[in-house]
Amino acid sequence: MTTIAIGSDHVGVRLRGEIKTYLLDQGYQVEDLGPETETRTDYPIYAKKVAHAVTEGRADLGILICGTGIGISIAANKVNGIRAVACSEPYSAKLSRQHNNTNILAFGARVVGLDLAKMIVDEWLNASYLGGRHARRVDEIGALEQSDDNLFEHIRTANDVRYVDKEEL
Repeated sequence: MTTIAIGSDHVGVRLRGEIKTYLLDQGYQVEDLGPETETRTDYPIYAKKVAHAVTEGRADLGILICGTGIGISIAANKVNGIRAVACSEPYSAKLSRQHNNTNILAFGARVVGLDLAKMIVDEWLNASYLGGRHARRVDEIGALEQSDDNLFEHIRTANDVRYVDKEEL
């Protein structure tokens, strides 16, 4: 069973609760990392909590909500191993999983309503990483994250079959 860590800032508390219920109704396990109230708080606190839940293996994926989804996704992306995407529509959410192997989805409570948020979540959760030609780019992101220029160049120039689409073989 897939476990999803979810968190928000004060702006996203209500939408987070609705998305949490939606996920539970679909059979997902949800680790709600707060906050509990709408008292003003800083989104990096909850971005860190959700990102660490994912990187430490307590959750398979994460969902973050702030006013726009942008700030909280930027904060989450500072944690090694996180590929967070801020999405305001379903198509980008789907492609972010298929092409970029994103492990955290972020959106804004001031940008999307509940029905659109559910569509974004559904597309993101139902998509799978395609690998193939996308693998090199995801590996390059990992090398950038490690500040390893040698690894980056090695990946960039590798002639490895895992970087080729199956249809190209």
